[in-house]
Amino acid sequence: MSASGNVHPGWTANRLLPVKASMDTTVTPVRHYIFFSRDREKIHTDTAFLLHPGIEGAQITYAWRQLERAKDVYDFSEIEDDLNFLKSNGKKLFIQVQDVTFWEKNHAVPEYLTTDTAYHGGEERQCVTLENGQDRCGGWYARRWDPNVAARYHKLLQQLAEKFDGRIEGINLPETSIDVSEKKPPAGYSHERYLVAQKNNMKALRDYFKRSVPILYANFMPGGTGYLKPLYDYAREMKVGMGGPDIKVYRRMQMKNSYPLIRELSGIVPTGAAVQDGNYNLINDKTKDTVKLAEILDFAQHYLRLNYVFWCTEEPFYSKEVLPLLGRLHEAGVVRRNGQPVLSGLLVD
Repeated sequence: MSASGNVHPGWTANRLLPVKASMDTTVTPVRHYIFFSRDREKIHTDTAFLLHPGIEGAQITYAWRQLERAKDVYDFSEIEDDLNFLKSNGKKLFIQVQDVTFWEKNHAVPEYLTTDTAYHGGEERQCVTLENGQDRCGGWYARRWDPNVAARYHKLLQQLAEKFDGRIEGINLPETSIDVSEKKPPAGYSHERYLVAQKNNMKALRDYFKRSVPILYANFMPGGTGYLKPLYDYAREMKVGMGGPDIKVYRRMQMKNSYPLIRELSGIVPTGAAVQDGNYNLINDKTKDTVKLAEILDFAQHYLRLNYVFWCTEEPFYSKEVLPLLGRLHEAGVVRRNGQPVLSGLLVD
């Protein structure tokens, strides 16, 4: 498998493909990042993160609205500042470009999209239709299937690539899962159009980012797995990385949707997933007990076979468990193969 053929051109085959661990178990080189979400200021004060030799860098979320202040008025100063600061401390940056929110008062799309009639409102409410026929609504998502809105999003990605491709470690787009009202679906929406829109986002990532790693978080799709699997098939074809926003160990719904699909792409495209708030103390659906941190790592490395794990800073787990575990792994389990650091795959209790 060559870097120019079956893997993303920004990756060497040695960097991506699984290797044999000391216990003769095939494992994927895992690159550990801390997911700071929107709390970018924490990278300056979290000295344990900055000094930790087992952590490669930070994953930070930037809303579309903050990156495009007005139409064609781009402000990437926060990304630039974060990148330079991390680089000066020997760390890398992975960015997440957010066009969706989960709280009513939060909006991710630029304001001009909501006021210019060409964009048909620019965004829609997250609404779940309950058994009683009423909608329960939360945050907002961009009208991803709307060609006019999508064109603006793709231009943002192009502008980001011109500035940061090859300088940042990677870029990921947020989860494909959205809540679509059955009672009153958004204007122009259909499952088929939404699938096409996600493929177009993947193509834009692939076209613009040639050196940094592009990943789409594809966890669920409106309409079910029949619309999710085509995204993974397209990722294989286009050589776009895939992953998801949660690592929930053997969780039933994820095992019926994205997890097997992520696993199947191991060694073909970059894969990554985040351990987000709430993931640290879920029930392990296999053991029926509260999940242990070592089980999350084992699941990420040996079942999902991820290249990237993004650990959130939820306390007390982050300080008391995540940082010490990654430290022990670095001290006891790092080997080098072809010049690349690779965790041995040994499970640390």
